[in-house]
Amino acid sequence: MKTCVILISGRGSNMQAILRAQPPLRIAAVLSNDPQAPGLEIARAAGVATAAVDHRRFDDRARFDARLIEEIDGFAPDLVVLAGFMRILGPAFVQHYAGRLVNIHPSLLPAFPGLHTHRRALESGVRLHGCTVHFVTAEVDHGPIIIQAAVPVMPDDDEDTLAARVLEQEHRIYPQALAWLANETVSLTPEGRVTFPHANRAAALISPTLDS
Repeated sequence: MKTCVILISGRGSNMQAILRAQPPLRIAAVLSNDPQAPGLEIARAAGVATAAVDHRRFDDRARFDARLIEEIDGFAPDLVVLAGFMRILGPAFVQHYAGRLVNIHPSLLPAFPGLHTHRRALESGVRLHGCTVHFVTAEVDHGPIIIQAAVPVMPDDDEDTLAARVLEQEHRIYPQALAWLANETVSLTPEGRVTFPHANRAAALISPTLDS
């Protein structure tokens, strides 16, 4: 069974969804850059080891990244899972875990990388918004895509209602992506593409729906 370490910064709602779903992984630890992150107590209550590497104790990102690597590598993970980890990780960190580092982002990448995705989706007038699980590369929010989920954008949506609809799907697709990776159902090619042996080529998602 593959081993993973989960990184969080706050309450860790995606971490909680992963714990509930119980993908076929051994979750060795939950780590945070904030010793007071509420998600750490939730993980401990679930019987998962925890640790914190406080980014505020480091005078530059490279030193923080190096210390975080030391802490993670103590658990010898096959996968490192970013679940609401709110620090940008440097190239050396990303390279150290190349092909093993995954993240979830609240948009249909490559649309709306970065922050304030729900506001930007509303301002752009898109009909579909959603979330993406992807491998992490040095370019933020641009790594190879593993799975996406789309939700409709309603005329009366605000940032909060749209965010809640997207978050529900985040909690569905992140455990699924991890299960695929654990079972090697999907793989990353040397060219940096994710392969799907059993993809449904006839599937389609249309919003608003067509008239019957």
